[in-house]
Amino acid sequence: MSSVNNIEVIRQRLEAGEVVLGMGVTFSDPAISELIAEAGYDFSWLDMEHAPLDHQTVLQHIVAHRGTRTAPFVRVQENDVNVIKPVLDLAPAGIIVPQVNSATEAEAVVRACRYPPVGVRGYGPRRGPRFGAISQPDYLEQFADDPIIVIQIEHVDAVKNLDEILAVPGIDILCLGLNDLSGSMGKLGQIDDPQMRAAVDEVAQKVGASDRILGISTFYSAETYARWMELGIKWLNLNVDFANLFRASREVIEAARPKGS
Repeated sequence: MSSVNNIEVIRQRLEAGEVVLGMGVTFSDPAISELIAEAGYDFSWLDMEHAPLDHQTVLQHIVAHRGTRTAPFVRVQENDVNVIKPVLDLAPAGIIVPQVNSATEAEAVVRACRYPPVGVRGYGPRRGPRFGAISQPDYLEQFADDPIIVIQIEHVDAVKNLDEILAVPGIDILCLGLNDLSGSMGKLGQIDDPQMRAAVDEVAQKVGASDRILGISTFYSAETYARWMELGIKWLNLNVDFANLFRASREVIEAARPKGS
């Protein structure tokens, strides 16, 4: 039986070593998530950290994925059990937690996302057990390892502490955040700076030698995409809804408007 969030689709593709591609969502209209699925993306990145998305809006986006093969991931505002808990009960395929800079912080993420005795997640699901179609014992057994846990490596401290972070059980994906990582070096936006490239290479090498998946959230270009493939990145959030809309809109108006007008 398929899940309510296509988590099994993502897991199967990652286990097969395939590359999975997502797009960031900041607009409130859940038609954006429906569009992402129609366009063929593997997952969405519903951004509660930087975008004005509340729980009700995120729920509508998550529901819009059902019946597709696209999986909804939600980036929460911060690494706090009470921030993470209500998002978990919306039953996304994955939770993305920003600014995880130490093993202690990584352990806190896992505890927040798992029921006792593994974690401290409070019990009160609704969509997960399909509103009662799945019994509590079956739900707890079948979905003990859900959702997929993604932590962001986006600070120099996380790079320094990466060996200890990788030793924490329960983390599925480590996702590079290039802008904040460069900012923590005093070089915001300079993602091709030699120090930045060295840090990214170090993360890629260490994650690649582990049993975890390496991810990234960044803009798309043919050149940068080739680099991410060389580094072994398998989970990529490429661009975001407003950037794609702006780029397509600008291309249309520039093509249609007479030159020089």
